Amino acid sequence: MDTKQYLIADARKEQIIKAAIEVLTEIGYIKTSLSKIAKKAQISTGLISYHFSGKDDLMNNTLAFLVQEERAFIKDKVDNKQTYMEKLLAFIEASLVHQVIYRANTTALLEIVFNARTPDNIPYYLVKTDADDELHELLKEILHKGQELKEFGDFDSQVMATMIRGSISGSVSLPQYEIELDLEDYSEKVMENILKMVK
Repeated sequence: MDTKQYLIADARKEQIIKAAIEVLTEIGYIKTSLSKIAKKAQISTGLISYHFSGKDDLMNNTLAFLVQEERAFIKDKVDNKQTYMEKLLAFIEASLVHQVIYRANTTALLEIVFNARTPDNIPYYLVKTDADDELHELLKEILHKGQELKEFGDFDSQVMATMIRGSISGSVSLPQYEIELDLEDYSEKVMENILKMVK
C-alpha cells in the first residue's frame, strides 16, 4: 500500500470513528451496532468490516482516538505557557473546556469505558490507559517542577494530581442543559481552591 492509499485508509477510519462517536452519544453503547454506524457514516457495513475486525475492535480504536484527542488538546494549551503556575492553570482550564467543546466525545468515551470489555473480559473502567497515564504524568511533572522552582509549596505531587484530576472529572456530572453556565462558575471555584492548595 503506497502513501496515498494509507492516507485514504486513515481518512476512512477516522470517518467511521467519528460516526461511531455520534451513534454512541445518541443511543449508547449497548444499542450501538456496525449497521447503525454505517448508516450514520453513509457507507456500507462491509466497508467498516474491511477496516475493523468487529464492534470491539472499532470501540478500541474509538477509545484510543478520544483519549489522544483530549491529550493533544490539553498538551497544546500547556506547552504555550512559560511558568509552571501558568501551565497548571492551563491544564485545568483546558481539561474543563474540552469537556464542554467536545461534550459528545466525553459522552462516547464514558459509554465505552463503562460498558466495553477488553479481550480478557476486564471492564475498561478497571484498565489504566497509556494516554490517561500521560496526562497524569504531565500534571505530576508540572507540580513537581513548580515545587523545584519554588512556584508551589510543599505537598505530595501524586496525591495533588489525583485530587486535581478528580475535580476535573466532577464537571461531567453538571446538568447538560446548563453546563456552559455552571462550568464557568465551577471552573473559577476549582482553580481558586487548587491555587490555595498548591501555594
